[in-house]
Amino acid sequence: MPTVSQFTSDPALETHLFWNQYKAPIIAVAVILVLGGLGYVGYQVYSARRTADSTALLDAAKSSQDYQQVIERYPKSDAAASAYLLLGEQQRTDKKYAEANVTLHKFIDQFPQHNLITTAWMGIAANLESLGKSDDALTTYQKIATDYPQSFNAPLALMAEVPLFKAKNKTEDARRVCETILSQYRESAVANEAVREMMSLPKPAAPAMVPPKPTEAPIPMARPPEDNPTPAATP
Repeated sequence: MPTVSQFTSDPALETHLFWNQYKAPIIAVAVILVLGGLGYVGYQVYSARRTADSTALLDAAKSSQDYQQVIERYPKSDAAASAYLLLGEQQRTDKKYAEANVTLHKFIDQFPQHNLITTAWMGIAANLESLGKSDDALTTYQKIATDYPQSFNAPLALMAEVPLFKAKNKTEDARRVCETILSQYRESAVANEAVREMMSLPKPAAPAMVPPKPTEAPIPMARPPEDNPTPAATP
């Protein structure tokens, strides 16, 4: 007669017993894994389809209304980010500078980590210049160079400061900016332009030479009287 140990050592029997005891949780976990896998695959398919649709819509866009449609239908997509920039450029072309800046600020708010964030700021600064707000434009260019010193727009922003300083007759500030470009961005595309601008600036005035004070001849001191004057000779 088989013993208990002989029954429990049978792998087939052990598997059967294990299945009977845990089949409900095993089935539940399997269902969850299958549904999870299907959900992930479905999300990937949905994302790919949405990306393709948004890209196709952007490719077909030709007007401000078309770009706005991309933004409204796919607000968080890469296509929407590009649509913001293209819409801002279209508005600038139409000389709608204030509207263009509203669009570019929305882009910055929606996509603060986008790799073209400095391009949006450059557009804002250029629009401010077109609106005659040179002080605000200068501040924006300075922000780009300070906050994003490693970006490809940093030397361009510095270069854009030069004519604004020159218009204010701040030649020394303009010279300082050119020197910054030549020291920090010597390999940039604007380095040669910085050299030309610096050479065109008036040379700094030499400090006035103060003539030395003439040395005055010392006034001879009177000879002090002698304590025991020699008596005059008696004739």
